[in-house]
Amino acid sequence: MRTDIRRPAVATSSGSGQVPGRADRTRSGRPVRGRPNPLPALVLLLFVVFFVLPVLWLLLAATKTDDQLVHNNPLSFGSLHALHANWKALTAYQDDAIFMWLRNSAVYSFLALVITLCVAVPAGYALAMTEFRGRRALLVATLVVMLMPNATLVVPLFLEVNAVHLIGSMWSIILPYAFYPFGVYLTYIYFSTALPRELLDAARLDGCSEFGVFRRVALPLAAPVVALVGFFSFVANWTNYYLPYVMLPQSDQFPVQVGLGTLLDSVPQFNPTASTLQVERPELALATLLAIVPVLVVFLFSQRFLVAGMLAGATKN
Repeated sequence: MRTDIRRPAVATSSGSGQVPGRADRTRSGRPVRGRPNPLPALVLLLFVVFFVLPVLWLLLAATKTDDQLVHNNPLSFGSLHALHANWKALTAYQDDAIFMWLRNSAVYSFLALVITLCVAVPAGYALAMTEFRGRRALLVATLVVMLMPNATLVVPLFLEVNAVHLIGSMWSIILPYAFYPFGVYLTYIYFSTALPRELLDAARLDGCSEFGVFRRVALPLAAPVVALVGFFSFVANWTNYYLPYVMLPQSDQFPVQVGLGTLLDSVPQFNPTASTLQVERPELALATLLAIVPVLVVFLFSQRFLVAGMLAGATKN
């Protein structure tokens, strides 16, 4: 007796005769690739137009004379002779005022940074590890102040600094700079989410005090996020313009950002009532590059810690 054995039917997609789930292949057996997505290339092009080209123009503008800056190709190189002449004219402005402004910015930024790290990191640790009445309200207040624009705090800070008679001194800049709620909140997030509590409990069982636990265990583990807070604080201090413009009355106390504003006021094309100490536009471009260099140097030396700090707490073992 003969029995018919039938093979099970294979479901195919209508009209294609192919098994669903398999990649389309050519006759040579290679998979057929779809059209490339143009969106990443478009985003990269926009990034180049809006960010890279202005920086490139600024670099090249410092190598030109004022006439070349106006009439030549915007992205053309001038000459080393013009760069040297612009450097001499810039350094001769008010007897090397640009270096004095850079020095003032360094003093204000680094002293405020030291105070910020000494206050923000322990405050974030305390908020993360302790429970006390008003803790939630303090966190909300920190978050609200962090989200407020810096310009909105200038007038209240001016009134407070004036009340203690510090207007015109270096501390009228350093103390407000050191007030950095973002650093407190960032360290709070790290200590409350990424720090293993078992290590802290083990240190306490070994007889370590709470300050010893913070100094010997928590702080070394938090080095990346401390570096991240330090970098953000330094950049915020270095680029702050409005606060020192209000607090400091004398030119020899200005940081470099306010000094750039003084140079801008001395350019006749931007200020028709400029004084006799006039500044050309290429000299202003060179001064802007000098103001950028310290931030760039700090970033290059700390980028490894910055990447580790931004990834801290992103994964859990």
